[in-house]
Amino acid sequence: MPSIPLSRRRLIQQVGALGSAAFAGGLLSPRAQATTALETKAAKLGFIALTDAAPLFVADEKGLFKKHGMTEVEVLKQSSWGTTRDNLVLGSPKGGIDGAHILTPMPYLITTGAVTANNMPVPMNILARLNLGGQGISVGAEYADLKVGTDAKAFGKALAAKRGSGKAVNAAMTFPGGTHDLWIRYWMAAGGVDPNKDVTTIVVPPAQMVANMKVGSMDTFCVCEPWNRQLINQKIGYTALTTSELWMNHPEKAFAMRADWVQAHPNATQALLKAVMEAQMWCEEPANRAEVAEICSRRRWINAPVADVIDRVKGDFDYGTGRVEANSRFQMRFWKDQASYPFQSHDLWFLTENMRWGYLPTTLDTKALIAKVNREDLWRQAANALGVAAKDIPTSTSRGVETFFDGKVFDPANPKKYLDSLSIKTLKAA
Repeated sequence: MPSIPLSRRRLIQQVGALGSAAFAGGLLSPRAQATTALETKAAKLGFIALTDAAPLFVADEKGLFKKHGMTEVEVLKQSSWGTTRDNLVLGSPKGGIDGAHILTPMPYLITTGAVTANNMPVPMNILARLNLGGQGISVGAEYADLKVGTDAKAFGKALAAKRGSGKAVNAAMTFPGGTHDLWIRYWMAAGGVDPNKDVTTIVVPPAQMVANMKVGSMDTFCVCEPWNRQLINQKIGYTALTTSELWMNHPEKAFAMRADWVQAHPNATQALLKAVMEAQMWCEEPANRAEVAEICSRRRWINAPVADVIDRVKGDFDYGTGRVEANSRFQMRFWKDQASYPFQSHDLWFLTENMRWGYLPTTLDTKALIAKVNREDLWRQAANALGVAAKDIPTSTSRGVETFFDGKVFDPANPKKYLDSLSIKTLKAA
């Protein structure tokens, strides 16, 4: 095989042609020895049992970390996002981890100390976005007659009636200020439901969502797959909406590392990043999606039946209400539509929403913080090394003005105008 950088298309074709057996046999490893000496060949990366961690699973299973010289990478399951945070704060020298598949706002919340013990800042770097879209908001079977969708008004009235009868009303997400928290809050608020006053918002680890819904611990939840689909398969509830219906091709998870690890291991960082980006390309290909689902389902990764995983990984959505969409435009993206590039404008939206709900102060210097955390420069370096076509590398750090399902507009040049336009919010001045 040639050692010169491959174009994106050629790279995907060669990866697809080699297939699982070739990767398993290590055929890619010899040609991919790093041309620049690696400071380390080891890294500990965390993940949560979700399908948007697939690029890390594939990079491990297909030997892509080894291909780039990172022969001692450990991809380690975390029980919750709180555990991920705690292990990132520890770092691998103290028994923790160096980086992770992570909710995009978390590196910012950890860097500022907003969610760490004693509010201790632990600088983090976002190296890539892992995916766009692909999350779901589900509701319990008791609301089957409503066929809840993007419009949450009728659902809100049902919740108010339930609460008025003296029963608890709970909306579950996976981490305060994280993506799932922000999606379910945005959706409810757009329907006139104040998530801080009209419902009780609770934290539940992703893999425990279905079990908690089964025993009646919640009325609705937001999480990635396969848990929304599993809820339907177990006849406990249904999907109200996929999150790209709120914001088309919204940014979701990130690949992030401790900033001190990145600083100490610049060449190893590039090696990890290239492996993850190649895995994203491979995951994106429709011909590979069934295998992506099978890999995700394995015990060491998600540990769920393939039947709970495969449809939505392939982009097919049965909402459990009679609504069925094949090859949905709302499906998760791993590489297409510049899914991997960490737009700074998207990080600004997440910070603005965290201000909206009082997780971060409105006085925060977002520009300085984004410049510190977002390392899109390293993504560009890796993309060039991989031979990614120029047309697939964004020319700006902003994706521009974003429009949401309810007509709200976020202009990265004027986030305050967006924040002012939101009627339901809980701001913290300092």
